[in-house]
Amino acid sequence: MNKFELIETIRELNNTASIEFLSQFTADELQEYAEHLMSLAAEELTAMAPAIPYH
Repeated sequence: MNKFELIETIRELNNTASIEFLSQFTADELQEYAEHLMSLAAEELTAMAPAIPYH
């Protein structure tokens, strides 16, 4: 992903992060942060899974 795509991905996962703030970081740093946010989201979904009834 390019820097703009990474910023958009991050903002979807963390809407409190401003474009101006995120623009200060390199693409590699943004990629690392995006991966961190995605892993947190995956952990949250996994934690919720037992509460979802299966029919």
